Amino acid sequence: MKARPNQRLSSQAMAFVLAGGRGSRLKELTDRRAKPAVYFGGKTRIIDFALSNAVNSGIRKMAIATQYKAHSLIRHMQRGWNFFRAERNEYLDILPASQRVDETKWYLGTADAVTQNIDIVDSYGVKYIIILAGDHIYKMDYEIMLMQHAATGADVTIGCLTVPKEEASAFGVMHVDSTGRITDFLEKPAVPPTIPGDPANSLASMGIYVFDWAFLRDLLIRDAEDPNSSHDFGNDIIPQIVKHGKAMAHRFAESCVTSGLEDEPYWRDVGTIDAFWQANIDLTEFVPKLDLYDNSWPIWTYAELVPPAKFIHDEDGRRGSAISSLISGDCIVSGSEVRNSLLFTGGRTHSYAALDHVVALPYVDVGRYADLSRCVIDRGVRIPEKLVVGQDPVEDAKWFRCSEGGIVLITQDMLDARARALG
Repeated sequence: MKARPNQRLSSQAMAFVLAGGRGSRLKELTDRRAKPAVYFGGKTRIIDFALSNAVNSGIRKMAIATQYKAHSLIRHMQRGWNFFRAERNEYLDILPASQRVDETKWYLGTADAVTQNIDIVDSYGVKYIIILAGDHIYKMDYEIMLMQHAATGADVTIGCLTVPKEEASAFGVMHVDSTGRITDFLEKPAVPPTIPGDPANSLASMGIYVFDWAFLRDLLIRDAEDPNSSHDFGNDIIPQIVKHGKAMAHRFAESCVTSGLEDEPYWRDVGTIDAFWQANIDLTEFVPKLDLYDNSWPIWTYAELVPPAKFIHDEDGRRGSAISSLISGDCIVSGSEVRNSLLFTGGRTHSYAALDHVVALPYVDVGRYADLSRCVIDRGVRIPEKLVVGQDPVEDAKWFRCSEGGIVLITQDMLDARARALG
């Protein structure tokens, strides 16, 4: 693509979103859906954050590679992300692993997911490609990262988080020189290298990579022919460039989008039950760490046509109320008390029920006199009358999934098994 004067780099780029992972640490929440399709924040899905960042950054060409239990994700894309118009040179392709290259080959790794779709990326006619993970929560202007990539002449520019040294062992860590050039890439090192001039912190990979497409295309073709490669960006492609080419680090703080209310750059991997619960509950704080109310950087999603939330009954012990909570459309809080909780679309809470620090996914129905705290409830679950969760860890563990942090995950299958056992 030949650039025009004053043309934004994002208009010459495409976003390739890797959304095929299961997210097994989310346990039963990913039994029916891939991790990027898991609900978050009242009305969105996890993948909406990466896609919204791309749209808000000016990128109008996207591809989403799917693999594990992709139907829920594909349906969400079709319903919520169908506003791209080819006549405006806008495209969004959904790329399931479909044996396009070989009848026996699914996507073998993150790099292979791009390799198998080289012809589709070629058809976009782009100069740059941004590889994104579809399973993190953050707001970021990719145009700023593209500008750094072009200015430094890097072979790859890698988005990096600044994390305390003692936490860095959970990530791929960058060793950089004073110019930001990456001199070593270490996967989950026991002794992480620190940032020059900042011995308390390390640079961890966000799984966001910017390449010139022509450069990456050649590299992927060579990698596909290497029988010793696992065909993965983190394991194969990135270490090779660090060793033989020019890899530059881009610090998230330089392109993180804030409304002025956030006190630090916000990025979360909600890949465990504890992290998922905490990130959702954080949104109920008086000043949340992530501002979802910033209309200058909207999080796009499928906007369901539903009626407003409703609160009914007003008598002692039976008052429909919600304190420090997010209540989505089509919820009816009927004579029950909701505190520090998040109810997704279509929730119902019936008289005398109490919810405290609860994350209830869409269309959850909470029966009368139920008393729930510190739990995550999967979509469509019907909580029986008088169920108590969150007070007796031993009793909770008999029927439900209990996390290391003491969060209880409730699914309909678990409740059905409990009902059978109790007769």
